Amino acid sequence: QVQLVESGGGLVQAGGSLRLSCAASGSIFSLIIMGWYRQAPGKQRELVATIRSSSRTNYADSVKGRFTISRDNAKNTVYLQMSTLKPEDTAVYSCYVYTSTGTGYWGQGTQVTVSS
Repeated sequence: QVQLVESGGGLVQAGGSLRLSCAASGSIFSLIIMGWYRQAPGKQRELVATIRSSSRTNYADSVKGRFTISRDNAKNTVYLQMSTLKPEDTAVYSCYVYTSTGTGYWGQGTQVTVSS
């Protein structure tokens, strides 16, 4: 089992920044993919960004140029630096990891609210 603890969500004005963190612990063998998804009220969950163990990144078009994903392998932690936030970025952001055992795990989610 892998446990994920997220932090960094909150309320911010449009144009502001937030940094999300997600620390993994437990039976960690290899965190092949680490990433962030979000779900806004009444909408389906969508991918925000992922980063592989090779450091290759992938972003949703809606956040390219504004969000940056990174990871600290020594700390088993993934970060999401969010800048130039917009009201449409308001959502519950959830951390996701995929391990070498072929299992995926989700965090509990953290609320990000961007006021206009």
